Amino acid sequence: MTTSKTGESNVETAIAAVRELMPGRVETGLAQRRQHANTVSFIASEPPDAVAWPQTTEEVVQIVRIAARYLCPVIAFGAGTSLEGHVNAPNGGLSLDMSRMNRILAVNAPDLDCVVEAGVTRRQLNEHLRDCGLFFAVDPGAEEATLGGMAATRASGTNTVRYGTMRDNVVNLTAVMADGSVVRTGGRARKSAAGFDLARLLIGSEGTLGIITQLTLRLHPVPASIVAAVCPFASIEGACNSAIAAIEAGLGLARIELLDAAQIGAVNIHSKLALDEAPTLFVEFHGTPAATREAVEAFGDLARAHGALRFDWAEGHEERRRLWKARHDAYWAVRTAWPGKTMLATDVCVPISRLAECVRETADDLCRSQLIAPIVGHVGDGNFHVIPVFDAEDREEAARVEGFVGRLVRRALEMDGTSTGEHGIGQGKIKYLEEELGPGVEVMRRIKRALDPQGILNPGKVFIVSG
Repeated sequence: MTTSKTGESNVETAIAAVRELMPGRVETGLAQRRQHANTVSFIASEPPDAVAWPQTTEEVVQIVRIAARYLCPVIAFGAGTSLEGHVNAPNGGLSLDMSRMNRILAVNAPDLDCVVEAGVTRRQLNEHLRDCGLFFAVDPGAEEATLGGMAATRASGTNTVRYGTMRDNVVNLTAVMADGSVVRTGGRARKSAAGFDLARLLIGSEGTLGIITQLTLRLHPVPASIVAAVCPFASIEGACNSAIAAIEAGLGLARIELLDAAQIGAVNIHSKLALDEAPTLFVEFHGTPAATREAVEAFGDLARAHGALRFDWAEGHEERRRLWKARHDAYWAVRTAWPGKTMLATDVCVPISRLAECVRETADDLCRSQLIAPIVGHVGDGNFHVIPVFDAEDREEAARVEGFVGRLVRRALEMDGTSTGEHGIGQGKIKYLEEELGPGVEVMRRIKRALDPQGILNPGKVFIVSG
């Protein structure tokens, strides 16, 4: 077993107590533990000492009370799709796999909301809603991402430009705090001025302040008309400037995504498409048939003015599904195109007026650094991802990648942006948080110490707590 900084005997005693509480739902085998450590990023995996599968909020309460008694770290685990080491267990401890807390408790169609347990996946919820004429809009690309995990990491994705992030789509949530108390952050009213906004405090806290077990989420009617298009451009600046102009014009965009030429090449290989290997926008309009038709015409004129080479429109469901699946598979497409290489998926976000400048400077930096790194982004809100592929055994190349990521973050910060638009801090970007928020980080530390004085909830993430 992994030795815990809190003392191996305490962790072992805690695991034994949890095993007694939940017979048959605690595993200590290495394979299971490895599956519940960091799995889809460059950060080295750090497995927990055990994995437990709770089925109710009350079981989570009892587990957390045991963990507090024996100073055992607890790491909430959704689907393991995070990219910054959120589910690693640097101090050992217990991973709580929330996948069996997967009930959809209520759909309140007149109020456009639903109540779900934290282990419900985005795919599961939208399949359940299909016959209601409603859908849950936040789309990070990973269909199996759990809604509790999406809230904990303040996920967003391709629909953010129209429907917002998890912060905008969580009405209230239930969480188990570090002392085992249960907090429900509010009712189902669409607004409230009652006290501090506890839901927004927990959303994006990455499991460091409480373990989310239940959520009430906003829903939206399925649009009467959905039209998508693929638009290759002569230059990456043209694609970015088209996105900026479309947002400024107030067109009915639901999604507007950028893929550079390298990413399009990878997508063609992985998804068996035949797109032009040029900087490309994937766009989608939601609304009434008349509104989407008008928006499509306006976007066409605007994009041609910025160097669009042509438009391939997709109105049928299957065409759109294939198009967006290819976009969502961008990460795996890079793995396919550069097999055997290490991948470092990172993101930044800038004010949309600075987007074209930031992307262009980033592309120039990659060229100077002699690095291969496809660019893909949710450019409707100024967020883009860069995915360097490199040989981790080549120290010189790895150092160039590290230097590039530092420059990328500082470039975004100099443009009044952020070190991460949606990946979160986790372990991977701890060193940039103080540079971004300054004294605000100490305020976060005080909140962490107040709510989790023993430091048992997802230790080693977001910032280092000292003293």
